[in-house]
Amino acid sequence: MQFERLETCKKQYIDLLLLADEQESMVDRYLERGEMFLLKNDASEVVAEAVITKEADGVFEIKNFAVKPKYQRQGYGRQMIAFLLNHYRGQGHTMMVGTGESAKTMAFYQACGFSFSHRVKDFFLENYDHPIFEEGKLLKDMVYFKCDLRNNSSANFERT
Repeated sequence: MQFERLETCKKQYIDLLLLADEQESMVDRYLERGEMFLLKNDASEVVAEAVITKEADGVFEIKNFAVKPKYQRQGYGRQMIAFLLNHYRGQGHTMMVGTGESAKTMAFYQACGFSFSHRVKDFFLENYDHPIFEEGKLLKDMVYFKCDLRNNSSANFERT
């Protein structure tokens, strides 16, 4: 595994970015101001990406996070989250992530040490130009989770 910070040409990974946020105009809102990280497998193939923004003093947010479908459920996502929490530990106190109300996605973040923070009512209905469905369900609210960077040991969920 290799983690790499990408500083330029972030849009070359638009197909992967759109797996997590399917409207390009929404990706454009945060892509350039965010830090982008790639996870490459042993064959140097990009298998996952994440874009993190600084939202306030000590508060970071995972704005975009995706694992290529053929590599999902193999531990790559957990490894990326562990890397991000370790990377931002010492730079701040809180990592946030917002997601649709998808049982699998919410369970994933909770298994990675995140806990429910709050919800933004009708976020997807008001900010996207088309309905978004996940797990057969229309997404309406953005559900936010948070992780305390000072007390969370990401080593607890790294794949061995």
